Amino acid sequence: MTAQRNTWQRERVREALADARGFVSAQSLHAVLRDENTGIGLATVYRALATLASQGDADSLQSPDGEALYRACVTPGHHHHLICRECGLTVEIEATEVEEWARRTASLHGFSDAEHVVDIFGLCTSCTRARAQERAGG
Repeated sequence: MTAQRNTWQRERVREALADARGFVSAQSLHAVLRDENTGIGLATVYRALATLASQGDADSLQSPDGEALYRACVTPGHHHHLICRECGLTVEIEATEVEEWARRTASLHGFSDAEHVVDIFGLCTSCTRARAQERAGG
């Protein structure tokens, strides 16, 4: 019975993650599920997100302040993101230069089979425009 319960809970976490815009924390996803009266606890959300990330069904990264963030994975395999710090909009990007730099740097120092994580945080066009309007007084 427990395995079935975990399965529906994990599936509900997967659905909530797919409905989220951009990357979200386990706490914010849990708040959505709590508001829907699912009965799914925070520890279960953390476990489900970790499982989804390990299976390649979710992207995981650390925010600039160190918080783990997740989103439903669109592209399988290794990839990079541009992420808006304001609204969470996420764009998957190609980073050929980064890949070449990582291999070259690892090799230069005698490392092989190197892995890396590169995500770029900034402000999207809409949030940049909104900030400029706020500064201009409206």
